Amino acid sequence: MDRGALAAHARSAPERLLSVLAAFDHTHAALSLSDISRRAGLTLTTAHRLVGALTEWGALERDPAGVYHVGLRLWEVAALAPRGLALRQAALPFLEDLYEATHENVQLAVRDGSEVVYTEWLSGRSAVGVLVRVGARWPLHVTGVGLALLAHSEAELQEAYCAGPLAAYTSHTITDPTRLRRTLADVRRSGVAVSSRQVTDDALSVAAPVRGPGGAVAAAVSVVVPYADAQVPVLAPAVRLAARGISRALGWRPQSRGDRPAQGAAGRDVHGENAGP
Repeated sequence: MDRGALAAHARSAPERLLSVLAAFDHTHAALSLSDISRRAGLTLTTAHRLVGALTEWGALERDPAGVYHVGLRLWEVAALAPRGLALRQAALPFLEDLYEATHENVQLAVRDGSEVVYTEWLSGRSAVGVLVRVGARWPLHVTGVGLALLAHSEAELQEAYCAGPLAAYTSHTITDPTRLRRTLADVRRSGVAVSSRQVTDDALSVAAPVRGPGGAVAAAVSVVVPYADAQVPVLAPAVRLAARGISRALGWRPQSRGDRPAQGAAGRDVHGENAGP
């Protein structure tokens, strides 16, 4: 038995099963059995047995060409996640209102570790192009929703994130830990996060945190607009209003004036250069 086979054999049965599911992602949505075997690091025999079990249960589906896709049974289970379908259903009316007010890309996202995961996305034909789809992941520091979520995360997580490597996607991406810490402090003061040209050179996003019943930040909502036409002072109140509406739909109630989103610092510059990244 070679070293790769030994390593695969050493993994527990649940780990091997999960490695089959982890072989699928947005760029590998359809895989042959040999593809799954290679990407999961399993022997073909083991992959065949696990894929068969997952297909029988409904987690995977096999098309007439013999290619496997994620099955509806897995989607049904995933829909039960409280940060998934339930959050989207509560948020959708407010996301639609924000879209009607702006006719730009509107997004809802949650934090998963050091990444932001998009759970809903509304877009118009003329809206600026974005590298986002439902289920997509991005590092927290490069997007408006990510900054809003990171700014309201535990202090230990923030410090660990700022100290770690900060990936760059454009020349405007924040890669300096000190600047990121200042940006997060500004997000907490202003109540909104502004990410300017961090992922692409032509887009700017304005985001606000969404709170759950206990007041903790559970998600973030944003609008993404062309950088050249961005008017942060106009967009920030609309995004705050949407976030506040979603928060109330989730059961949040402000206990005092101090619980309310601040109104001050957002939009000092029309392009957000002084109000975020």
